[in-house]
Amino acid sequence: MLDYGGFFMDIKGLITGLIETYMYVVLIRVVISWINPDPHNPIVQFLRGVTDPAIEAVRRIVPSFLWSTGLDFTPLILILLLQAAIMLLNRIYI
Repeated sequence: MLDYGGFFMDIKGLITGLIETYMYVVLIRVVISWINPDPHNPIVQFLRGVTDPAIEAVRRIVPSFLWSTGLDFTPLILILLLQAAIMLLNRIYI
């Protein structure tokens, strides 16, 4: 007989790991943006290409005063949403 519980726990662990990795990519993008990098650098282009869709989606939802001033809070909100998704996944028991 197949062990579906173990399979779904492995899938849940994989999804949690991917979300955590994406959270670190967002964090790296934030830190790199503080040093004003060369926009033609392939690493910077990769980080922006991977994180911009999610950050822009958050910007469409939150009020503009949280991102239109000199300090952008949308990556922080995105990280909090990713943390909430991880906590929600950890509460699922199969």
